Amino acid sequence: MSAGAWLANVAWAAGNRGAARRFTEALREPAAAQAAWLRARLARDAESAFGREHRFGSMAGYAEFARRVPLRGWEEFAPWVERVRRGDSGVLGVERVTHLAPTSGSSGARKLIPFTAGLQTGFAEAVGAWMTDLVRQRPGLLGGPAYWSVSPVAEGDEEASGAVRVGYADDAEYLGGVRAWLVRRALAVPSEVRHERAMDEFWRKTLVGVLGRRDLRLISVWHPSFLELLLETAERRWGEVCEGILDARRAAELRALGPRAWARWWPDLQVVSCWGEQAAEPGWRELQRKFPGVRVQAKGLLATEAAVTIPLRGQYPLAVTSHFFEFIDETGGVRLAHELERGRSYEVVVTNGGGLWRYRLCDVVECTGRMAATPTLRFLGRAGNVSDLRGEKLSEAFVAEVLRGLWPDGSRPEWAVLRACEERPGYELEIAGVGGDEAILAERLETALAANPHYAWARKLGQLESVRVVAMRVDVARERLRSHEGRIGDVKPVLLVGRKRVGR
Repeated sequence: MSAGAWLANVAWAAGNRGAARRFTEALREPAAAQAAWLRARLARDAESAFGREHRFGSMAGYAEFARRVPLRGWEEFAPWVERVRRGDSGVLGVERVTHLAPTSGSSGARKLIPFTAGLQTGFAEAVGAWMTDLVRQRPGLLGGPAYWSVSPVAEGDEEASGAVRVGYADDAEYLGGVRAWLVRRALAVPSEVRHERAMDEFWRKTLVGVLGRRDLRLISVWHPSFLELLLETAERRWGEVCEGILDARRAAELRALGPRAWARWWPDLQVVSCWGEQAAEPGWRELQRKFPGVRVQAKGLLATEAAVTIPLRGQYPLAVTSHFFEFIDETGGVRLAHELERGRSYEVVVTNGGGLWRYRLCDVVECTGRMAATPTLRFLGRAGNVSDLRGEKLSEAFVAEVLRGLWPDGSRPEWAVLRACEERPGYELEIAGVGGDEAILAERLETALAANPHYAWARKLGQLESVRVVAMRVDVARERLRSHEGRIGDVKPVLLVGRKRVGR
């Protein structure tokens, strides 16, 4: 047991108790918790430029807020954020913007999300409630270090242009302050590794760090393929990695275990956390197979802009103490958290502590039930992810359910992506790993896609060719995932590729 990691973990766990208590109380009265959050934020930011323009100071409550502040996408916020980047103060809120966090935009353009102490508090509230629940279930988590995926810095991630820094110092900066300091004290891999631009060196240093810690307790990554690639690299460079471990006894132990003894490398490993819904589900299941006895927990819905849900006792309740949420229903109406109906799908709208007001997050969720009085949610896909080669308008949420129906027993292959082909024109389902007979799959897929009347009509008119199923090697699929949308550490699960994006 590492005394330093244990002390840092215990201190962090103690600091998280307040967040856990507040969240537990809010679960019973989400409407009151959300109203209080919004009321406090409106009062705090009334003298910001955005607040003055929308007359925050005279708002009596949510009804006026919804009437005076329109729903906005990134394009409408971009001019405000540009003022922040240039150094203007008090633009979207009165708190100082510590940095601008880059993330991919819905149209492919980069977004820069303002981070303030208020937004970091929102993330810390969500993570605190989540980690408190995990420690209750797995108290052994406190006994050793953790590996939190530290995404390597890509070209352009960190910039000196403008008055506000663009980029993270490291992933712990989500939490801010003392919390971030404590997390860094218990890291198995130093956060400086993210600045390694040579990918071979990034993987080597990461492996030396995580394999050098026999007492590793937690692995937290984004997409499960990140950990899969880490394991593959370990096997390919086993001798080199073992040589890099300074503890001779530990290096000898690893050589004796060998490069495929994943479950025995870390005998005290308690939890692996990663995405586990939709396109990430097969990879999540594979990690469950590789690490028997370890809790492989699917993450909640977490975006750069907001923590939407928290993994808690096997469910995913809305993070009602972190931000203010609204939801656009299938008719275009706007609902509050306590108004969601089980089995219905919604687009998430968030007001966060960093200055995004009624921001369309473009994530679509399904209400799966309630924890106390708070809705629990399941991620379905991205709003606006619509492929429209010939007017068929296939959305990612629809495709997600089609693919789920192709493999109802949960045996979906590791890679399954529907790709639009303008040249044909038509669609190809790329699969890697298990999947079944390609001709039968193509027939079943064609039938399922035809449930969309626009697709069925385009096929009937001959505007689209029949769908094809294309099998590929697993390593080729992973390489596509590696390069598809930027940094490998935060590639988002994608089920529909090569589409035009339209509004919900």
